[in-house]
Amino acid sequence: MNLPVKDKAALPPTPTAMAVLFDRLYDDHRAAFEATRPLLALTEALAGAVISVLGSGGKLLLCGNGGSAADAQHIATEFTVRFETTRRGLPAIALTTDTSALTAASNDLGYAHVFARQVEALGRPGDLLIGITTSGHSPNISAALVAARTGGLVTACLTGRDGGEVAAMGLADHCLIVPHEKTARIQEMHIFLGHLLCAAADDAFTDKA
Repeated sequence: MNLPVKDKAALPPTPTAMAVLFDRLYDDHRAAFEATRPLLALTEALAGAVISVLGSGGKLLLCGNGGSAADAQHIATEFTVRFETTRRGLPAIALTTDTSALTAASNDLGYAHVFARQVEALGRPGDLLIGITTSGHSPNISAALVAARTGGLVTACLTGRDGGEVAAMGLADHCLIVPHEKTARIQEMHIFLGHLLCAAADDAFTDKA
């Protein structure tokens, strides 16, 4: 019995085609790293703020949309549970995980306020909010940063391209702009920068004895 031949377009890529794709994405990723390296001083300043807040009994709040929501959760978990060393848990909350809060705020207040309301409720003076937006144009991240600043929190943003509205309006005390146009590369750099913050916290809060 002869089986029907699948459409060539539906077949998986050949090893050679995959190698070409790998090399193209790798070169693009490496270029994004090189473009991000000049952010080292700004990242060091943000790491200092993170360590100061956590060392003073404050907490981190993180938020983002889509892939940036996943990044917020990823980074928060590495503070609260562990990154690479055994140290005490550090307080960090991703504002993207409580479905009741997210749906209630979206329904009652509008999606633009979904994070700002949580910042108002959970944030305290001396805490630190990290908003993550690849474009810099997410209204709910801008609103969260405004709410954080009003509440006396330190504000930070991981963004990309030209920084968008967040950078233009100066909404964050610490603004790390990945100078790349592709969302995927920006997100890859954001998680790397988040890991740098986690590594700095490991160094600061791990018992050296």
